[in-house]
Amino acid sequence: MGVTAADIYRTFASREASGVSPAYERLALAVSRDAELLALIETLPPAKRQPNLLFAVVRLLGGPVEDAAAFRAHVLANWPAIEAEVLTRATQTNEAGRCAVLLPVLAALPQPIALLEVGASAGLCLYPDRYAYRYDSHLLGDGEPVLDCTLTGSAPPTRVPTVAWRAGLDLNPLDVTDADDVAWLDALIWPEHAHRRARLRAAANVVAADPPLLVRGDLVDDLPALAALAPSGATLVVFHTSVLYQVPAQRRAAFVDLVRRLPGHWIATEDRRVLRHDGLPEPPGEGFHNVLSLDGTPLAWVRGHGQAVTWLG
Repeated sequence: MGVTAADIYRTFASREASGVSPAYERLALAVSRDAELLALIETLPPAKRQPNLLFAVVRLLGGPVEDAAAFRAHVLANWPAIEAEVLTRATQTNEAGRCAVLLPVLAALPQPIALLEVGASAGLCLYPDRYAYRYDSHLLGDGEPVLDCTLTGSAPPTRVPTVAWRAGLDLNPLDVTDADDVAWLDALIWPEHAHRRARLRAAANVVAADPPLLVRGDLVDDLPALAALAPSGATLVVFHTSVLYQVPAQRRAAFVDLVRRLPGHWIATEDRRVLRHDGLPEPPGEGFHNVLSLDGTPLAWVRGHGQAVTWLG
C-alpha cells in the first residue's frame, strides 16, 4: 500500500509545521483524522495532495485556516471551487529568505556569477546581491528586505556576490507586477508569518524594478537552451530550493544527470529524502531541515525558509 493522504498530513504536521506554524500543525493533524476530508483529498492526483497546496488555496479563496472545525465546514461546503483551484495551482513558495543560506556559497565562487534558478516562481531568489543580511549580529549589504539567518559552524560571509546575469525556469512563471500572482504568493505564506509577508512585498519591489528573464519551461527539456544564454565571462550557477519533491523520481534523476554535465556549478537545497546523500549526520535539533549542497557534495543543514544554517564537519 502506498502513502495515504492521512500519512501525508501527519508527516507535514510533525516534520514541517511543528514549531513553525501552530495553525498548520493543528489543521494538518485534524485533517489526518478526518475520513470525509481525506476521501476528498484522495480523489486528487497524488501531486496535488500536499497540505500546503490545499491550505493555500483555501486562504486564497478567503476561507478559514486558523480553526480546524471552521476549515472543515468551509472545505465540505465549497469543495468544487477548491478542487478546481487546486488542480490549476502548484506550490510556488518564493521565499527571498532562502538567499541567506545560498549567499555564503555564492560569494565563495569565482565572480561574477550568472544565476539560473530552476523552479524560479516569480524570481525573488535571483537577487541575492540586492538584499541585506543579518547573520546573528553581523550585518551585510544595505538593501531591503533584511534577511535574518543564524549561522552555526562558520564565520559569516564578508561580501555579497556580483551577479552579471539572472534567469529563471518554471512551468508557470509568476509576475510580481500581477496582483493575482502576488495574491497567490501571499496565500502560500503560513498564517502566523507576518514578517514573511512584509519580506515578500519588499522583495517584489526589488524584482519589479529590474525584472529577470523568466522562461516557461521544463527543468530537463528547456534547461540547456537557457543555460546557453549565460554570458561567457561569468560563472554559471544553476540552483534550486525545495523544488525536486514536485518532480517524479525518473525525471528528477534525468535532471541531476543533466545539471552535472553543464558548465559552472550546481547548488541544491532539498529534502534529504528527495535528493539523497550518503553518510549524512543527523540534522540539528528540532524542526525540518533541508540539505544545502554544491555540485552534489552536502555542505550544511538549512531551515526551510532560510532562517538557519548548520555547516557539516
